[in-house]
Amino acid sequence: MRKNQLGGSQLYVGEIGLGCMSLGTDEEKAISLVHEALERGVTLLDTADLYDSGRNEELVGKAIRGRREQVVLATKVGNRRIAGQEGWAWDPSKAYILSAVKDSLRRLGTDYIDLYQLHGGTIGDPIDETIEAFEQLKGEGVIREYGISSIRPNVIREYASRSSIVSVMNQYSIVDRRAEETVLPLLEEKGLSLIARGPVASGALAANRQPSKGVLDYELDELLELRRQLEQLTSDGRSLSQLAIRYSLSHPAVAVAIPGASSREQLLQNISAADISPLTEEEVQLIHRLSKAGVYKVHR
Repeated sequence: MRKNQLGGSQLYVGEIGLGCMSLGTDEEKAISLVHEALERGVTLLDTADLYDSGRNEELVGKAIRGRREQVVLATKVGNRRIAGQEGWAWDPSKAYILSAVKDSLRRLGTDYIDLYQLHGGTIGDPIDETIEAFEQLKGEGVIREYGISSIRPNVIREYASRSSIVSVMNQYSIVDRRAEETVLPLLEEKGLSLIARGPVASGALAANRQPSKGVLDYELDELLELRRQLEQLTSDGRSLSQLAIRYSLSHPAVAVAIPGASSREQLLQNISAADISPLTEEEVQLIHRLSKAGVYKVHR
């Protein structure tokens, strides 16, 4: 599998990673999927402290035991449980980040995190304080690099100009091209990398799967018609899943796409996108003509 540099860092990642949120809570199955991914060239494993209330980090930690050096381990912070309250509360404070990282390290069974990401963010956050926390952890060797996971252009712009983030995790697919308007050009200009999540759009662009509902700017009938039109790009043996993942990797600012997988079949279908050639410029332009560009309507 091709490897790409994450921003200007010393982290190099296989171009297809694994979004671990979909692994589920069955320990044997989750560990088996992670092991298969690693054996097939995946290096980036992306989890978060809130996935299954920390259970996902625990399972990833068990799966990488004895294999830590093979892995670029990414997790996230910023959402916390408050006693007596339902759901999660947003907390990007320095104190919380410095506390939460200890719990993530314990669950993951490691003494360092390769990529620690802010899991969200608003323009009203104490951004300088948040950056301070990440910089302190980096200085202490607890994390190697940090980034943000956000779809808000105004937040991304602030971190890109004020911090030493190396990456932004953002939805990016044929049916969600919003990042092309402002986010991807900004990251390319700053030498930062996009980690593209949702390249097959929760199965909307998966091969051998018929969508039952629309996505984002596409009603179901529009989505089905788009899939039909994209068939002209799969006539050479490429599957729709492979095409979708290769599209998400086609922009120079994208270092890695991280589709999720809840079964071995899905995992192998996703990873097989590494075996086919990158899309040509003509193919990318055709996809642009067939699909909707999309723009962010808020948080600009």
